[in-house]
Amino acid sequence: MAGIFKANDIVRAAVEAEKKGKEFYECLAGRVSDEKIKALFTDLAAEEVKHKEIFQSLLDRLEPVEIPAYSDQDEYDQYFDALINSHMLFSCGWGEFMLNQVQTEQEALKLAMNFERDSILFFKEMEDFVPEGEKKFVDQCIQEERKHLIRLKQMMPA
Repeated sequence: MAGIFKANDIVRAAVEAEKKGKEFYECLAGRVSDEKIKALFTDLAAEEVKHKEIFQSLLDRLEPVEIPAYSDQDEYDQYFDALINSHMLFSCGWGEFMLNQVQTEQEALKLAMNFERDSILFFKEMEDFVPEGEKKFVDQCIQEERKHLIRLKQMMPA
């Protein structure tokens, strides 16, 4: 698999992850009654939109995706969408399942913390694939995800 993906593939994945992150936080906000936690989830959903815009801008500056010789555009798009959706939180209804298991604010916060941790790991890996001059944008998002993780942890009951 090495060499299949280019920087724009990875950035495209980041755009999709941020879209899904927005939906994730909106869903969590609808499942909690604590107003402070609901406000935090709503704010994090808005942050995901900002991150998506950063990555979309980066994607717009990168060269177009070169489709592998053995694939056509539709097949490649389907493959890439399958790759995106293979993330544990978003695959085969697993995200829905996890969200449906949330019974308490603490469980919602833990799920959100796992989501942020996975995002940090994804973006750290992504840094290796983007051009040197664009790494600062990925790092900016990593720093934002770290702040999200801290905010979520601070809301956890002692």
